[in-house]
Amino acid sequence: MNFDFDKVIERSGTASLKYDARQEIFGNADVVPLWVADMDFATPLTVTQALIERAAHPIYGYTVFPESLYEALIDWLKRRFDWTVKREWIVMSPGVVPSLHAACLAYAQAGESVIIQPPVYFPFFSSVSNTGRQVLQNPLRFENGRYEIDFDHLKQCAAKAKLLLLCSPHNPISRVWRKDELERLLSIAQKHNLLIFSDEIHADLIYPDFQHFPLAALAENPANIITAIAPSKTFNIAGLNLSALIIADAAQRKAITSAFDQLHVSPSNPFSITAFEAAYRAGEPWLDALLVYLQETRDFVHAYLQQHLPKIQLIAAEGTYLLWLDCRDLGMTDAQLKRFFVEEAGLGLSPGTLFGQQGSGFMRMNIGAPREVIRQALERVVLAQNQRNPSPK
Repeated sequence: MNFDFDKVIERSGTASLKYDARQEIFGNADVVPLWVADMDFATPLTVTQALIERAAHPIYGYTVFPESLYEALIDWLKRRFDWTVKREWIVMSPGVVPSLHAACLAYAQAGESVIIQPPVYFPFFSSVSNTGRQVLQNPLRFENGRYEIDFDHLKQCAAKAKLLLLCSPHNPISRVWRKDELERLLSIAQKHNLLIFSDEIHADLIYPDFQHFPLAALAENPANIITAIAPSKTFNIAGLNLSALIIADAAQRKAITSAFDQLHVSPSNPFSITAFEAAYRAGEPWLDALLVYLQETRDFVHAYLQQHLPKIQLIAAEGTYLLWLDCRDLGMTDAQLKRFFVEEAGLGLSPGTLFGQQGSGFMRMNIGAPREVIRQALERVVLAQNQRNPSPK
């Protein structure tokens, strides 16, 4: 089965956040958008066909979640991760970001501390502050070009907090946490009765030589672990806003369901349900081909930077289609760095400071696009740098 990830698909004018908000986000409607985490690849045909078939039914009323949807998810988790999940553990939700907010409401009281590990996906910060909880930072340690969890500091934080928001695999640094790291995390959480909300939305996007371990699957007693998963990043259907929470403990399920009920939030609609099930049932061949393509693009970027842009270092990407670029050797402030990429190179990347002060000097680059687009983007950076520092005649 062939999948054409090299095909360039015009997305402007489709109410696409990635493309149609460029003027608002970057002040330039013509930048090459390599920022927000959705891909420029066509969604699997099996998903599109299922949506077309559902759209052919002319009534789009209120919906419920069919048992077949739960079965598709349970089968996927068993097949891909050897994780056995019970039907009653699953709580459907309108997305991982709303679930982060609901978790803060459900599992910590106003004014109590919630741990995050920056540099990290920025809604981790806002979900805590927006709900009146206190952000307690356990920054990742960056040593010798690699990020690690600061476990000694985490122990201190765990003694003062009710909840940890874990990003696994981690966005933006692309770390896939090892089994021993996760087991050490579980040990600390158990000792301090710390709940963990594990955002595993990128779990399907893992490069060879690395393996994702669902945190709850490693725990002897997963009662204090809430796992968030979704097909949105995996199959490029983020705009359909449907995810799932895996919660083994009945009391924890009730608590977060109550938080959603307070807001009268319903995650269901005819199309999100259809796409969710179709992706997990029949999207595997597409995903396997995608992972090969993304790996080749990642390796291409790494080689290109080494040869043509040695002052930009690619932090080793173990998973996701998001690359974390160390631009500190360019010698620019964060404001200058942003201007350089937008105004001189014509690229729309995510500034590292968006993910916390620990991201200063870094940029996040989305490589979920045809490789020719990525190649041309890198050439723009070379051209911009040469214009700044012309070679002597």
